[in-house]
Formats: sequence, C-alpha cells, structure tokens
Amino acid sequence: MSSKMAPTRGNLSKVLRVLDLAKKGHDLLERKRQVLMMELMRHMEAAKQVQAEMKALFEEAYDSLKRANVSLGIDTVEELANSVPIADQITIRLRSIMGVDIPEVDPIDETPSPSYSLIGTSCAMDRAYVNARRVLALVARLAEVENSVYRLAVQIKKTHRRVNALKKVIIPYNREAARFISDALEEMDREDFVRMKAAKEGQGGERR
Repeated sequence: MSSKMAPTRGNLSKVLRVLDLAKKGHDLLERKRQVLMMELMRHMEAAKQVQAEMKALFEEAYDSLKRANVSLGIDTVEELANSVPIADQITIRLRSIMGVDIPEVDPIDETPSPSYSLIGTSCAMDRAYVNARRVLALVARLAEVENSVYRLAVQIKKTHRRVNALKKVIIPYNREAARFISDALEEMDREDFVRMKAAKEGQGGERR
C-alpha cells in the first residue's frame, strides 16, 4: 500500500507523525497490559485462598448444622432459619485500575446477634448461625475476586490485541511507508541535481 502513496514531503511528515504516535501508543498499552497482568495474578491468588477457606468453612458449617439438627431437631432448626432475615443488603463499590472497573464488596458482619429467640435454642444452633454468616461473607468475597479476575482477563485480551495490531501491522506499515517516501524523495532530489547540472553544463557549452 505504501507504493501507492504519493512521495511528497507532506505525506512523509504525516506518516512520521502517525509512526511516532503509534510507537507511543504501543508503549503505553504495553505498560497498561503489564499492570493489568500483575493485578490479575494478585486477584487469582486471592481467589485461590478464598476457595481454600470456603472448602474448610463449608465442612465446618455443615458439621455445626448437623449438630444443631441433632440437638434441636430438623423442624426446629428449619423454623429458626426461616425467622432469620435474608441478607440482601450488600454494598458493592467500583474502583478503577487502568480504566477497568473492579468491584469491591463491603465486608459483611460475620458475627451479628442472632435474630431468633435464644429461648429453646442451643450452642450448636448458635455455632451453625455464626458459620452461616461466615460462609455468606466468604461467598461475597469470592464473587468479588472472581468477577475482578474475569474483568481483568477480558481487558488484558483486548489490550493484547491492540498491542499486537500496533506492533505487527500499524508500526511496520508506516515505517515502510516512511522509508518508501524518503527513498523516493532522495531519488527525485538526485535526478533534479543531475538535470540542473546538465542544464548548467549545456548553458556553459553554448556560451563557448
């Protein structure tokens, strides 16, 4: 395509400007990609830790629920569970990392006072309640980090495509175009010089 571009000094100036902007854009996008990669690795590690905590806590919560069922009976535990308000007041904030909105969930109180009557309950029920709250807090935390991992991964993929487009297409094309125009202008200058020299020599011969 560069061979179809008119070899003028104006076009050379335009191509060089585009080439300079493309190089700067490539450097900025590459730095952005590196920052996002570091954030992605950090969130992936956090997700692994939360998943490990979740596995251990689920086992503990299930065990405490079984103990509550044994001490109070399944019907009583179910009745008490139905009296607990549904935790639907979860606050999510967004913070920007290199233009990517990352969710942050406000910490959930893991040990609030039970909303059910303490009369006719047991320590096993209280433990099951506390563990259920801890599970809820971890689920919210896991949703936060996994959603962050997804958003970061999507943006990294987009940024990688842009970096590659600049590196493998736009920069080489404009570099070649600049070389073509520069070489053509040099050749034109040489031809003009030869013509001018020949013209001067011809004028000198006529005077003699």
